[in-house]
Amino acid sequence: MLDNEFYISREAKASLVSLICPKFKEHATEKDTLRSLEELRELMRTLNIETGEQYIQNKKTVDAGTILGTGKLEEIAAAAKAEGSSLLVFDCELTSSQIRNIKKLTGLSVVDRCHIILEIFSEHARTKEARIQIEIARLQYILPRLAGFWSHLGRQKGGIGVRGGEGEQQIELDRRIIRERIEFYKRELKEVEKSRIEQKKRRSKKAITTALVGYTNAGKSSLMNRLCRVDVLEEDKLFATLDSTFRMLNPDTKPPMILIDTVGFLSNLPNTLIDGFKTTLESALEADLLMIVCDISDPNYEKHLEVTNNVLKELGLEDKERIIIFNKKDKLNDKIAENIIKRKHPNSFVISSFDKADIDNLRQYVVDYFLEKQNNYDLFIPYDAGAAHSIVVSKTNVIKTTNHEKGIYYQVKVPDFIYNPLGLQKFELGPHDPLLKEI
Repeated sequence: MLDNEFYISREAKASLVSLICPKFKEHATEKDTLRSLEELRELMRTLNIETGEQYIQNKKTVDAGTILGTGKLEEIAAAAKAEGSSLLVFDCELTSSQIRNIKKLTGLSVVDRCHIILEIFSEHARTKEARIQIEIARLQYILPRLAGFWSHLGRQKGGIGVRGGEGEQQIELDRRIIRERIEFYKRELKEVEKSRIEQKKRRSKKAITTALVGYTNAGKSSLMNRLCRVDVLEEDKLFATLDSTFRMLNPDTKPPMILIDTVGFLSNLPNTLIDGFKTTLESALEADLLMIVCDISDPNYEKHLEVTNNVLKELGLEDKERIIIFNKKDKLNDKIAENIIKRKHPNSFVISSFDKADIDNLRQYVVDYFLEKQNNYDLFIPYDAGAAHSIVVSKTNVIKTTNHEKGIYYQVKVPDFIYNPLGLQKFELGPHDPLLKEI
């Protein structure tokens, strides 16, 4: 019952509805509203739902009961029905009473932006943790909106529990069911999180991590595929990737370098989804370097970069070391704009994920970045210390070797947490060791 009421038919045609209002965040100007509607249309495309016209009203204040004026809604309903639409999608978050009032006034099905995003999240979640997080967010969204979705609001006949007569309202039973399900999923989530934390601890001792973060559809998955030479799902749709994906960037360095692809960011994210959305980004917290990916060909790329930085700040990652990757330069075809961006953002790359030279340069930068962060050690190992030679070659990054009559000199780079347990300290050369002058 709950799922059927909430499901959005993929066969429906949808008309998009919004407003321009100086008191309404993200819709204060015509530019804000049009940008958000364009994004909503892309969200609908991700769900494979056909969209028709979009309807906008300029208002000084938001109508508490129906968002737009009743006259405007009647006008929109007539136009939507004429073009074959059975669904109105509002580019904002609606309350239960607003959904009910607009349905009654227009005679059409009504959903909001949050509902659409939840549908996408539900379809794209792959890991157990992500599916639980999305289900919790979905139920928390449904709970205060039951009256807007449910039609069976009459009182039951017969006694329920200690009450007799007419019984309690069906809606109260539904609320109880949803609350119980939310608590059940929260308990499940805690168990899954324990397992993830343990995996994180084990990984932190064995690898260096870099996280790809950025606005949805910026090309993070394509970039991961080229950098890691793997095949991760990449689509020209919003939220093609929802779960964090881990792949080896460079298996030859010590420790190996892992690249993490994370869920894309989104502006005007509904409050209901914020906590669950941030939880899916926790893999970015463990990263040693953030690679912020931005679609340079998108006219709203500066807004996307702002949203990305705001989310990172909310996650407490504003001080995390980062580089900015302006992707999709192949769609830009504007060398002047490319140069302006490089001047404005000195610590950045302007690339195409399909340009092998760009990818090779970026990969080498990341490898060199981490090698520079590692400690230098000068080692001199006698020829007869065979085990030590094997350890150096297999466990450290060898920068230079020189053969000597009594042994081999190694200049190596490696993090402390890997070097300290290796037992190579007795072979270290001090900065003024006379042997260094001979080598």
